[in-house]
Amino acid sequence: MIRYLSETGEPLEAIAFGPEELEQGYRALKRARFFDERAITLHRQGRLGVYPPYRGQEAAQVGTALALEPADWLAPSYRETGAALVHGLPMAQIILYWRSHPAGWRFPDGLNILPFYIPIATQLPQAVGLAHAAMLRGTGQIAMTYVGDGGTSEGDFHEALNFAAVFGAPVVFVVQNNGWAISVPTARQMKDPRIAERAAGYGMPGVTVDGNDLVAVWQVAREAAARARAGEGPTLIEALTYRVAPHTTSDDPKRYRSEDEAGQWSGKDPLARMRRYLESQGRWDEEREAGLEDALKGELAEALKTADAAPEPEAWE
Repeated sequence: MIRYLSETGEPLEAIAFGPEELEQGYRALKRARFFDERAITLHRQGRLGVYPPYRGQEAAQVGTALALEPADWLAPSYRETGAALVHGLPMAQIILYWRSHPAGWRFPDGLNILPFYIPIATQLPQAVGLAHAAMLRGTGQIAMTYVGDGGTSEGDFHEALNFAAVFGAPVVFVVQNNGWAISVPTARQMKDPRIAERAAGYGMPGVTVDGNDLVAVWQVAREAAARARAGEGPTLIEALTYRVAPHTTSDDPKRYRSEDEAGQWSGKDPLARMRRYLESQGRWDEEREAGLEDALKGELAEALKTADAAPEPEAWE
């Protein structure tokens, strides 16, 4: 497993990112966490529909999405709100989407993000199609798509990886292995728990990375993206992480996993790890944290104002 920062934020390997980039990464992590926490609150207030939280998985989403260029394609599952935020999807649009408001169904023109996919793994072949089309057209774009550990048991996973490998499509597959496919643990899903090892069977590189280490995820994703742009084909990234929050806001994880298990992973929090590292380098402090918090509160307030002002659809006659 590739790791650059220890669980306490100490560097384990030489880090290739500059200080400004690492600050950018932490800000994106914080923004993803902030929205996720507020989305749960909005759901409880009756201002958002059923929502799939990703608390604990922020580094796996943010680190991979940071490796994309603005013109690249992002094909998320239902849980990749954090990645969509990084790639440019406005908060107001996300709020409208999870309200099931028609104004949230069409994403802004020029923003290359497919809708959040509820059916498991169906976005994978479509991401390969986008990548293959970009290759044929010579646009230089790549595609990045996400799936959970449970989704790798779907036929779409096999078909997507096989097609991508055979045709050399410039696509990056990101598996967020958070240990649970809703209520089914990884040990009950597959005999070999290392999903990245399957990549060899398709003839593509596979790498397992600490999904709670932003630096490691970002580095691995950047290498995979560069490989795709160079015409060297797809890569399978397995990010080992943990879904601290429920599967959705209608789920009760206490029914199938122990609180001790979730508590152990809370100590591996990706935000705390990255913040400790920045503080040790003199690049972060309480004043900057407070300033970022205020900015995010302002952004969310504006997003809610925009979403609340969206006109209700007219009834069909």
